[in-house]
Amino acid sequence: MSVPHIPVLRQGVAYTSLDQSELVGIGSDEPLARISQCNAGLIKRDLRRQDQAAAKLRALSSEQLLDICKRAGDLFLHGELPLNGEGDTQTREQYIATLSKTSGLPHVLVRRNMQKIFTVFDGMQGILTGLMRGMDTTVVETGFGEHGGIPVHYSPTTSALGVVLPSNSPGVNSIWMPAIALGIPVVLKPGREEPWTPLRIMSAFIAAGCPAEAFSFYPTDHEGSAVILERCGRTLLFGDVTVTDAYANDARVQIHGPGRSKVLIGKDEIDNWRKHLPVLLDSVAANGGRSCINASSILVPSHGDEIAAALAQELAKHKPCDPGHDDATLSAFANRKFAEFIDTKIKADIAAGGAVDVTAQHRELPRAQELTGAPYLLPTIVRCDSIEHPLAKTEFLFPFAAVVEVPHDQMVEKMGPSLVVTAITKDANLIDALTRSQDVDRLNLGPVPTSHVEWDQPHEGNLFELLYERRAIQRAKDW
Repeated sequence: MSVPHIPVLRQGVAYTSLDQSELVGIGSDEPLARISQCNAGLIKRDLRRQDQAAAKLRALSSEQLLDICKRAGDLFLHGELPLNGEGDTQTREQYIATLSKTSGLPHVLVRRNMQKIFTVFDGMQGILTGLMRGMDTTVVETGFGEHGGIPVHYSPTTSALGVVLPSNSPGVNSIWMPAIALGIPVVLKPGREEPWTPLRIMSAFIAAGCPAEAFSFYPTDHEGSAVILERCGRTLLFGDVTVTDAYANDARVQIHGPGRSKVLIGKDEIDNWRKHLPVLLDSVAANGGRSCINASSILVPSHGDEIAAALAQELAKHKPCDPGHDDATLSAFANRKFAEFIDTKIKADIAAGGAVDVTAQHRELPRAQELTGAPYLLPTIVRCDSIEHPLAKTEFLFPFAAVVEVPHDQMVEKMGPSLVVTAITKDANLIDALTRSQDVDRLNLGPVPTSHVEWDQPHEGNLFELLYERRAIQRAKDW
């Protein structure tokens, strides 16, 4: 069987590079694709022509773009779509199997992420309504609209949205997708192990009638990524703090780094903690624990030992199994050294004192495991003596969480930055402190898992407000 070639896409035009890399499956030497690589100079040249791509997309009405999203969703979920312009295609099942081999996600989690992405395609009207605060979506066509009865004007901030993607979870692609419905082309740098999802989304959009010029796809190195971040007027950057810190103060760049999401249980609900155990488990372990919206800390005023033990006992049931099995819940690591680093760090931080690996008392095997050549880490719950312990403020790409006792009236002060906070409390003072806190991006009130997403409520920045800015325009009377 021939190995498919994945070309660079330059504003919809496929480009074959002499510099190509092979993508192989985890624990295997079997090549799954040859991927053309592009250099920074090529990207610089292409970005000078982004206005032309934007004009192609602007030629479509908002209604037409929303109709394209609907059609593209069905194609993404069920269709056989092109991989390149060379006759290679990919069915739904081939996509699931191949993505699983390169990313480590089991098939069941790939299918769930597919459904999540389909939901964005299919529900784009409602998502835009949320992003645009109820304004008519035609404001992106004309620039003029009305908000709360007041005339408004919005202008685009960029000719293209740059996106530097990770490899950890296909669902993150749903964050950039509304840009197309907002009339803004995208410039995508895929994760090394995960070109499949952005490719399939782009193919579905194009097959549904979206201008191919709206899509650029650049497998590239760090220098190429830097060009995208510097030359696109607005960008989304996914990565750990070593990547994102350099752009933390750049208003053009929307950062999607570690979430350090949390569950807080107030003193008024803590005696009911057993009732809320399913919410805690889902918050920690959904999507294999790979998302920034998975909880990495659980803050409680009391019952910390009991809660940690109950979580550990349940999570100890999760073990590596065949990726195609419907009961698979854990994901393999594409990078063995990364898995080894995480395991070593957890051991060292526990050995330094102040934390206990509670799951070690319930599982039969060490945390680091291997199945058919692929590395795994078994779920881990640690009980920390203090919120200041390193493991109480760390996020890892597998089901991991620290349980910490913090006085009820100090939770908000002590918790630190959090992408998502689930607050299981009815205490008015705690809720007021959380709603006023600048450390919370999205707040769930009540027993809602941190992993639950309402697409019209963005949890990390508002894409419309990144891509469009309000401008004052005054008209003379009768003009």
